[in-house]
Amino acid sequence: MRSPVEDHLKNPDPGFLRGHFVIAMPGLADPNFEMTVTGICEHSSEGALGVIINRILPEIKGKDIFKELKLECNDPALTLPVYFGGPVHMNEIFILHGPPFDWVGCLKVTPFLAMSNTLDILKAIAVGKGPASFIIALGCAGWGPGQLENEILLNSWVTSPVVEKLIFSLPVDERWKGAMGAAGIDPTLLSHSAGNA
Repeated sequence: MRSPVEDHLKNPDPGFLRGHFVIAMPGLADPNFEMTVTGICEHSSEGALGVIINRILPEIKGKDIFKELKLECNDPALTLPVYFGGPVHMNEIFILHGPPFDWVGCLKVTPFLAMSNTLDILKAIAVGKGPASFIIALGCAGWGPGQLENEILLNSWVTSPVVEKLIFSLPVDERWKGAMGAAGIDPTLLSHSAGNA
């Protein structure tokens, strides 16, 4: 019996992984992705783009972002965490957020999740008028045509539909385990070496 990914490779469906998590298996040794959970925001025959949701950049806070962009901000915005969104476009800001979805260039991913990276949403967040739920990330994760699908077939990643509370409510250090649970996997039973049975 073929897996959904194998079916996709035989009959490509644009957007197959959009709105899904890709969850790093324990054997994935790339330091950029080890033990990460990435929300896939765009997926097509040209590749995939996502944002890592469980890796905070401890040396950067909201105040650094808003100062760099010369945006006025209120006190709560000064201490907002900033995430490592991935090793691609590290000088760009990506925001995963809940409604509203009327920001310039907003890419709606699911009925409850979108990705934006324009100044209007950052200005609103800086003064407490942005979405109720959001994370700010520097950089994103990107894959070329067929690359992510092949990595999934090599058991580097597990997939699961995006779960809103994992992004916005669960403590960061619990998100990998929580995402594995959402995929129906007990991470304590996993081997640290990848492979196919």
